[in-house]
Amino acid sequence: MNPDAFTGAFSSAIDQYTFDSISGSSSALEKHWSTFFTESDIQTLAATGLNALRIPIGYWAYDNADTPYQKGADAYLEKAIEWARNCGMFVWVDLHGSPGSQNGFDNSGQAGEVNWQQPANLARSISVLKTMAAKYGKAAYADVVIGLELVNEPISWDNNKFSTTQSWAEDAYAAVKAEVENENMVIVMHDAFQGAGSWTEVAQKLNGDGPKTFGVDTHLYQLFTDADNTLTQAEHITTACGWAENLASANAVMPTYVGEWSAATNICVNPDGSTTAGTSCSTEGCQCQSAPFDDWNVGMVEQVRRFVEAQLDVFESSSMWRWQEEGCEGYIGEKWRGILGFV
Repeated sequence: MNPDAFTGAFSSAIDQYTFDSISGSSSALEKHWSTFFTESDIQTLAATGLNALRIPIGYWAYDNADTPYQKGADAYLEKAIEWARNCGMFVWVDLHGSPGSQNGFDNSGQAGEVNWQQPANLARSISVLKTMAAKYGKAAYADVVIGLELVNEPISWDNNKFSTTQSWAEDAYAAVKAEVENENMVIVMHDAFQGAGSWTEVAQKLNGDGPKTFGVDTHLYQLFTDADNTLTQAEHITTACGWAENLASANAVMPTYVGEWSAATNICVNPDGSTTAGTSCSTEGCQCQSAPFDDWNVGMVEQVRRFVEAQLDVFESSSMWRWQEEGCEGYIGEKWRGILGFV
């Protein structure tokens, strides 16, 4: 989400559900959609050598019945697809928000309760995916739209059962395959925080001896757990290198993507180049990654570069989440270009 939009009349909104419930949300969204990510951004991405975009969209763009959600985002998705095509880039369309909320996070569109696995919501999810598959799976899009993600980051605890998620994924895959003209489109399932390897049996069942058109998306961060936040940068790098074996094993069975990863860790860099875990330090000359990017010193840039390089070595073909950052237009873009300058 972009906090710059959550001001004034929208300052009480905590997610898109509450944002769209407020009078004036339609025009505010149009302003956001038309300015936040533009053709110029895609041209810049392409110029760096990046070749694919994972573009998120909520289910309400296609079916907002009985909700406060505003429609209209799909028109901007289609613009982005055309811009990507013009730049020789590929697009992976990601159903980021699903009916009932698949995780209770604000990124699902509605923070709070997780009701995605109620039968009506699972069925509605598939209905929306069929609409998307019929549109973006057309032969006319085959040169640019290479994937469709069934759901983003469904949790596997509380109201969600992993076994139900896997069973639903099989049904959703079959429904999407029945709609697409592009037989090479990869239908992607997030690993539901269980690791890519937990999907190999499903993949073998769905792909069989034919083309591997069922794939898995895994998101790898080292920022959000207590264990992550006790590591030095060298330990973060060792952890990243340790992902290689599991990713390779999964990729041998099915297309395996790291759809989200990050350069961010909670570390501080001492003047001698050593690192400690944390977001603050008292040693003279020490700097933490939590400092404003424009203030990063050479030591911090070097440590971030090492972490990025280690991940790139492991992932080989990767996507970075994400180009634009909250609260500061172009922050990730500038950060990424800055780090690339030191690689």
